[in-house]
Amino acid sequence: MTILKEIKKIGLVPVIKIDDLNDALPLAKALCEGGLPVAEITFRTELAKDAMKIITTECPQMLVGAGTVLTKQQVDDAIEAGAKFIVAPGLNPNIVTYCQEKNIPVLPGCSCASDIECALELGLTTVKFFPAEQLGGLKMIKALAAPYTKVNFMPTGGINADNIKDYMQYEKIVACGGTWMIDAKAIKEKDFEKIKTLTEEAVKSMLGLKLQHVAVNANPTTSKEVATQFATLFGGNVRETTKGYFGSESIEVMNNGVGTHGHLAIGAYNVERARHYFEAKGFVFDETTAEFDAAGELKFIYIKEEINGFKVHLVRR
Repeated sequence: MTILKEIKKIGLVPVIKIDDLNDALPLAKALCEGGLPVAEITFRTELAKDAMKIITTECPQMLVGAGTVLTKQQVDDAIEAGAKFIVAPGLNPNIVTYCQEKNIPVLPGCSCASDIECALELGLTTVKFFPAEQLGGLKMIKALAAPYTKVNFMPTGGINADNIKDYMQYEKIVACGGTWMIDAKAIKEKDFEKIKTLTEEAVKSMLGLKLQHVAVNANPTTSKEVATQFATLFGGNVRETTKGYFGSESIEVMNNGVGTHGHLAIGAYNVERARHYFEAKGFVFDETTAEFDAAGELKFIYIKEEINGFKVHLVRR
């Protein structure tokens, strides 16, 4: 797995400025426990290198990157400290080529078409878009993506719990960078449990998990009648499918469907990302049920085991 694919599976990259080395390890652990085993440690303070070294040594499950990289020396320091990727606020061809020579992935900041063309010339197809909201946000990204169809973006700057859902529904977004889960007051007060809670909330916002529908198994001779009853209860209309009927958009009646009793459908903005999240919590998926779109992106998959007689599948919202 490449570093960029791993970042895409996680989906949200906390951007961290370390002012006290004693905060580095508990902060990293809080992020990991909250569901974000990745961080961009910025060179906005002189403690960045030491903080990266502490985290990569003591919290090896975290994917650590270096941010605000402006010089070749910072690239060297980041690599020496164990960083696995480089992020820069702008596109400096000298820094990009130096990272390529050092064989470390780099995400330079791009803010316009000229920057993207320069990135493409350097062989890059994934770039940071910074500062995202100030530059027009998702609308600007979509405008830039129209002519540059092979380019993907990691927007950073102004991303928060209120707007991340919009970014995450666009297929050209590999991940978002953000700081809102890194509460400054909580860090000052050493309240890392609050950081964990904020991280868990951020992950849920980013994944967009939602119960799409409940499917109930029925005999084919009575499934339409059952669907009609549900439609009456929920104020919906009966809609026939190849496998049964919908009694409303939230209740499906299956003709001898999967699961002992039926199944639950969980919607997510990105199914691969949701699968990664649930796998980290111990769930195992049935690869034989996976379905992909024309671009090769996972759009549907079942969890292997039943839960109290119900199968569960993920589906793209």
